[in-house]
Amino acid sequence: MNNDSSSRVVEGLREWLAEAAPGAKLPSTRTLVARYGASPVTVQKALRTLASQGVVESRPGVGTFVRAVRVARPNDYGWQTAALGSPQSRLPRTSTALRTAPNDVIALHSGYPDRDLLPERLVRAAFARAARTDAAVGRPPSAGLPDLQAWFAAELGAVTPEWGAPPVPSDVIVFPGSQSGLGSAFRALVGAGRPLLVESPTYWGAILAAAQAGVRVVPVPSGTGGPDPDELARTFERTGARVFYAQPNFANPTGARWSPDLADRVLGIVRRYGAFLIEDDWAHDFGIAADPVPVAARDDAGHVVYMRSLTKSVSPAVRIAGVIARGPARERVLAAAQTESMYVSGILQAVALDVVAQPAWRTHLRGVRRGLAARRDLLIGALREHVPAARLEAVPEGGLNLWVRLPDATDLARLSRDCEASGVVIASGDEWFPAEPTGAYLRLNYSGPNPGAFPEGARVIGEMLARQRPM
Repeated sequence: MNNDSSSRVVEGLREWLAEAAPGAKLPSTRTLVARYGASPVTVQKALRTLASQGVVESRPGVGTFVRAVRVARPNDYGWQTAALGSPQSRLPRTSTALRTAPNDVIALHSGYPDRDLLPERLVRAAFARAARTDAAVGRPPSAGLPDLQAWFAAELGAVTPEWGAPPVPSDVIVFPGSQSGLGSAFRALVGAGRPLLVESPTYWGAILAAAQAGVRVVPVPSGTGGPDPDELARTFERTGARVFYAQPNFANPTGARWSPDLADRVLGIVRRYGAFLIEDDWAHDFGIAADPVPVAARDDAGHVVYMRSLTKSVSPAVRIAGVIARGPARERVLAAAQTESMYVSGILQAVALDVVAQPAWRTHLRGVRRGLAARRDLLIGALREHVPAARLEAVPEGGLNLWVRLPDATDLARLSRDCEASGVVIASGDEWFPAEPTGAYLRLNYSGPNPGAFPEGARVIGEMLARQRPM
């Protein structure tokens, strides 16, 4: 009945609006209630409908008015070119991984897990509880809520060997997501114009954060087993760098997981050169066939700055990460963080802590492990069947992605366009190289929605790739 009444009011007002001048004020709600014999709620709904259609505009406290017709014209922003000048550095374009794809496509490009792999019930309940606490209105400490600091420290401390000194809560700095943590760490520990060693390929967000911080990225070749330690040592020697950024567990995009021997060798090199390792443990919660053991657990001398994100595993709406650093490095990173955001939303910190402290969190992670394994294996099988020219150098033991090599002559830009035109969104591997790509790669995410469509997605990739082969 309300819908019918609302439509009747809308039609009646349209007749009035057809004769009204632009900017004319509509009759009051009380007048419209009397004129159309409708309730105030129905009249307000009719006005909202007209506003959503761009016919009228509401001015709070004043009334509702006929929207003036504006003539479309091109905007001239040329003056900004002179005002801004040339950019200090060319920032990488936004990654394909951040694109939001329509529901009717097969999305193999995303950097985030599907909603089915998130602890949605725990998150919703945590928000409800946090909204009733002081976290909803108070300002948290700059370094983070003490209880959340303690959780991050205890998690790393649980895998610290008996001979090592585990971190303490005051070593922890809470950030609004790992991207913010990367930017602060690069500014504080590297500095503009100074060299930063990174694995190649590496996380595109780290490349972006380095560009924004003005640091000079130096690639170190890295494969499915991790970086070559001898090449890492030579690069430290050649460049004079003091910071190496890496992802020792389930690296994005390669899926590489360092062996204990490699972790010890890299840590030894970092110590020899009096340098830092910024360890990005982005996929800590996404182990499949192995559990991650952070390199930071082997270091108590402050050489490893450890970054642990909860955003992908808890919820994209809960952008929370913890950075564990010791000594003066911690103070510099905290100072850099304060200049950017001062502090992190207390309610988001409270929600994150609530979720990971629940007994059901561990149960959820076991389910995620099984779900990721099934999705990974389904996509691998589909690629082997439909894209025989693709080479998967290693099956990842965790993480969210497959790193697939295609024939060197592949035109990745064309392949991406052709696949998208056929309803499949993919991510070119070029975005993950800090310098020139060393081959034609795709980074395919197996944690996305609708895994049942993976075979069809692989079939489209294979068909579009076959079209590029010479006849």
